[in-house]
Amino acid sequence: MRSIHYPAEALAAVEEFRPDVVLLDLNFTIETSGRGGMKLLRELLAAHPELPVIQMTGWATVQLAVEGMKAGARDFIAKPWDNHELLNAIQAQLNKGGGAAGASRSQKEADPFDSITGTSQGLKQVVEQARRVAPTQASVLITGESGTGKELIAEAIHAASKRARGPFVAVNLGGVPEGLFESELFGHKAGAFTDARADRKGRFELAEGGTLFLDEVGDLAPAAQVKLLRVLQERQYERLGESKPRPTDVRILSATSRNLDAMVAAGTFREDLLYRINLIHLHLPALRERPEDIAPLAEHFLASARRRYERPKLNLTNEAVAWLRRQPFPGNVRQLQNLIERTAILSTEDTLSVEQLERQSGDRPAATNFAPSGVTLEQMEIRMIRAALGRNGGEITATARELGLTRAALYRRVEKYGIET
Repeated sequence: MRSIHYPAEALAAVEEFRPDVVLLDLNFTIETSGRGGMKLLRELLAAHPELPVIQMTGWATVQLAVEGMKAGARDFIAKPWDNHELLNAIQAQLNKGGGAAGASRSQKEADPFDSITGTSQGLKQVVEQARRVAPTQASVLITGESGTGKELIAEAIHAASKRARGPFVAVNLGGVPEGLFESELFGHKAGAFTDARADRKGRFELAEGGTLFLDEVGDLAPAAQVKLLRVLQERQYERLGESKPRPTDVRILSATSRNLDAMVAAGTFREDLLYRINLIHLHLPALRERPEDIAPLAEHFLASARRRYERPKLNLTNEAVAWLRRQPFPGNVRQLQNLIERTAILSTEDTLSVEQLERQSGDRPAATNFAPSGVTLEQMEIRMIRAALGRNGGEITATARELGLTRAALYRRVEKYGIET
């Protein structure tokens, strides 16, 4: 690890050492607006758009975090930081393969679908369908609630495909502002617009010869839908600031937590675009619909915690497993993983009990009717986020943990719904 103390050194150091992850302090001077760090962030990502950057600042605000995430940062850590949290954030970026250390993450697996844990019939059917479609070039739409593992399925499809040696590039379209859509997806030439100081590769170019995963495709604005449809139809695109079309050879995998058929009926999603991305449809059931998967998933996450935190004797009581099976887990698999890891970290005992799990879940009783009649999923999500923010005093990290979300995912929802913090 190398420490850089002056912004002017950063670009040269990245060129020389090609780091797998960059920790970027947003404040370099007495002035604590974070603008110096934001400027450097944009310069780093303009030169290296694939570089995982984790922002750090002691003057954290949701607005600054959202701005950094829009610019391309992968995560956000507030100072003073928790060492476990910081190390987990770094490990998460290494696991995603953004840098050199993770470049061959799922290609090394004999069967990529072995990484998907669960024994329920519903999950087995999805995995079997995904296994059959993986060797083809078919576009796949993966639907399901947030936290059900849509990206994990997409990565397994890519790793089992004929494009496995090519890149797997993911982009969360829900986090891309409409005005930056073309630059993000298709790239731009220097001078194409005011802040375009250098050429930038878009996600299509980065994914050339591999797979492009369009997460939250249902969040695309109508104008962006038209632009994406044209590229999928013509198999070519133009960088902003260029007039020469570039051919593209990528496989498209998409995912959404929205009901695209209902959106088509309502006129908010293009039917022709849905046909393009939906040759094969895979639907991941919510965790509450497959409670038999909770025990093996909990053991899987516990095994990971044993290795990560060097606590080989960690185990769950039978009562704790039964308690987990009764929980609704609105955050799905991600929420379960978060609860197991948090309890493993904070428990001083090797045997994790119901009481310890309840304590880390906020002592909230398991609700059976958590979706009142007449309330949409989006309205429920807004209510849950506001309630969790209230319980945690507006603290983003604690709220994200409670909801079973990453901080980046929570930032996107806060901005999307206009929730005040």
